[in-house]
Amino acid sequence: MFVALSTFEIANDMADEVKEAFVNRPQLVNNAPGFIRLDVLSPKDNTQEIWMMTFWTDEESYQVWYKNHMRESHQGVPKGLKLVPHSPKVRMFDHITA
Repeated sequence: MFVALSTFEIANDMADEVKEAFVNRPQLVNNAPGFIRLDVLSPKDNTQEIWMMTFWTDEESYQVWYKNHMRESHQGVPKGLKLVPHSPKVRMFDHITA
């Protein structure tokens, strides 16, 4: 299994709107080949930070989705959202065990 971890920090106190957007997301990725699940987390010690973990059967499935659908997956981003500069990051993991 492959996991992509995307993180970012909100600069303008719109965390509640961003979290609500994730709850009500259109779920476009759910039917992507190789997609397993999406977990969205926010650390207790920094509620302006969002961690988005997508689980895939393999890295190739993630790369195909990322290349072809990244723009449409961001359609629900709240208007006016500003991120802390240089905070968005994507890290990739091999899943060893649960």
